[in-house]
Amino acid sequence: MRRLCAFSVFALAAVFVPSFHNVFAQKASAPTHPPTNSWTVKEIFGGDNLTGEPPSGISWSPDGSRATYLSDEGDVMQIQVADGKLKKLIGRSKINSLLNAEITEKDRDHRNRYDEPDYIWSPDSQHLLFDTNGDLWLYDLHNGTGIEVGNTGMQSGDDPKFSPNGQFISYVRDHNLYLQGAQQGDAPLALTETHDGTVLNGEIDWVYLEELDVRSNYFWSPDSKQLVYLQMNEAQVPTYPLTDWIPLHATVDVQRYPQPGDPNPSVRVGVVSATGGSTHWLKIPLTANDDYVPRFGWVNPHVVWVEVLTRDQKHENLYFADTRTGEVKLALAQTEPKYFTLTYDVTFVGDHQFLIQSWRDGFTHIYRYTFDAGNPLGSEAQLANQLESGTYEATEVKTVDEAASTVYYLSSEGDSHEQQVWAVQLDGSGKRRVTRAAGFHDPDFPAKGGSFIDTASTLTTPPTVSYCTAQGDCTPFWSSHKIVGHTLVAPEQLELKAADGTTTLYGTLQLPVDATAAASVPLVVNPYGGPGVGAAKNKWDGREWLFDQLMAEHGFAVLHVDNRGMAGRGRDFEQAAYHNFGPPQLADQLTSIDQVLAKYPQLDAHRLGWWGWSWGGTFTLYALSHSDRFLAGASGAPVTDWRNYDSIYTERYLGLPAANPDVYQADSVQNAAKDLKGHLLLLHGTGDDNVHFANTIQYIQKLLDAGIPYDYNVFPRKTHSVAGPIAQTELHNRLLQQFEMYVKSGKE
Repeated sequence: MRRLCAFSVFALAAVFVPSFHNVFAQKASAPTHPPTNSWTVKEIFGGDNLTGEPPSGISWSPDGSRATYLSDEGDVMQIQVADGKLKKLIGRSKINSLLNAEITEKDRDHRNRYDEPDYIWSPDSQHLLFDTNGDLWLYDLHNGTGIEVGNTGMQSGDDPKFSPNGQFISYVRDHNLYLQGAQQGDAPLALTETHDGTVLNGEIDWVYLEELDVRSNYFWSPDSKQLVYLQMNEAQVPTYPLTDWIPLHATVDVQRYPQPGDPNPSVRVGVVSATGGSTHWLKIPLTANDDYVPRFGWVNPHVVWVEVLTRDQKHENLYFADTRTGEVKLALAQTEPKYFTLTYDVTFVGDHQFLIQSWRDGFTHIYRYTFDAGNPLGSEAQLANQLESGTYEATEVKTVDEAASTVYYLSSEGDSHEQQVWAVQLDGSGKRRVTRAAGFHDPDFPAKGGSFIDTASTLTTPPTVSYCTAQGDCTPFWSSHKIVGHTLVAPEQLELKAADGTTTLYGTLQLPVDATAAASVPLVVNPYGGPGVGAAKNKWDGREWLFDQLMAEHGFAVLHVDNRGMAGRGRDFEQAAYHNFGPPQLADQLTSIDQVLAKYPQLDAHRLGWWGWSWGGTFTLYALSHSDRFLAGASGAPVTDWRNYDSIYTERYLGLPAANPDVYQADSVQNAAKDLKGHLLLLHGTGDDNVHFANTIQYIQKLLDAGIPYDYNVFPRKTHSVAGPIAQTELHNRLLQQFEMYVKSGKE
């Protein structure tokens, strides 16, 4: 489950870095220009991004000599490590035909949501493979020509790859794995042959993609002789119909979607030769239709590692399997009393050690394990050391420079509002902060070396993209456009107390410019509220923050607070949501509102509104049915009964419905619909394959049964993000109208 997106050196002691709060106190980073016009929704959402779109899909060549990306103009641009300068690698005229294919709304959403690449590098760093609606084009950087080498027959999810020696290209077609030579005219070879439509070989299903962050389900062996893949059998998984009512004759796309308590896809891991033949199935202990395999790969050319997560998500086991003997050995067993957070990645370093992340001391940190390189299955892996520690989150290992024994990772150390790049030696020594500027850093690292491309921003400063050395010396090569004709007003920074009276909560308050102490300002609350997301970040929020600016111009104050149960503050903070979707979150929001009202007397306690999307949409309905303080609310794409949502996400936090019926009963906003107060606006895309449109339909039925009026906006064909300028303009105009009509006016 995700938020609405319109769319997300020196040692620390040796350099002063402004905190999140100091950034706002200085208000120096907010671009200021003489205002000439008032904001309009169409200006913000109805066209190109006002600050420009920073380079995305950044891809490093395998030799680490250059990073590339596809510009808005359609050129492939490169930054070379040798000089750090930006140059054009391929002009758009040469690759237009490779990129201009039409794609569906669903496919466009998936490509954006899951960062599916437009091209991949060949192992020799001399060719690019473009994937356009399944057509595979190999572009030669030396002679500047592209040739079609294959067709996967798919729009997205075909996952093309080169073999490590560069001689073959593999991909998924019709739910099977195929391989062919990397030359024009080479015939494809089917490595798997199942044709009943419910068996996926090396292909990712929706729930693994969304909830386990899986990006590939097959991998080449280091010697290019074998492939290991995950087979998913979805025969027992229930279906959901995604209906398109726009054609004259409506069509239905049937989606396999396991809900809480339903059978999950049954999975197993197999190894197949690159020359074809039968699959050798590894005897990994797995419970059919229950257990998950979030990650797997190769230890060496003959040994595979497989991670298994039990259905209750309390046990995470790492197995080694010898592909020659069939022997399987448990290398590492881990247990969490409630659930594992989203830390499934395993980073192997050389032939005898790996890194994992764990919540074991209360915060996410990095741990190093070693094993016998000569006999990986000889004994269990041994904990060598914890690389870093403290009351912060080490959120991701980005890369390991093996030559320098250096691990580069992301961390909130020093300020939970920020994300910085840090480095540490494998033995835990020499920890240093690499990025220097305050704010949120989102780097792209090569597989080798420590240079990186850094996309950095703050809440009031849009992104800048730079080439950075391993020491943190950065040279910008792309900067956001300045917003002309408007004054951007930095929000007030907040430190509040949770309902428990002790836990600190962070948030922001956007006030109208002329909101004097004698004014009477309506307040709109806009939290996300749910687990897995930390929203209180010193990071540019793009169009959504500009919408806050618009709301402020219309006389509203806008409050964002991260309550307990959200991510980024350690295990105890997030696990307040365990078996408890509603009461602690609402209690924190209400007590935050009270503290803000007390501190800012210009705010009108009798004119309150609330809106949110996804988990935040559910939260809106919960708030309006468990409190009478809000005159109006807007709920976008809400889960109205948690039995409707997917198994992995929901069971992680609420358990199985059969084991915890009272939890599901209490946390279903459908069951409290009869108690709804205030004027409600529902918004949802009919093509939402994440939070199904059925949630809104079921909730409307409850409102009808209770005789409670409501308003709604339906977005035909739109998926969870309701993307696109027309839809986004309509959505935000409707939000503004809702609060103008019912909150600003003070209507009951």
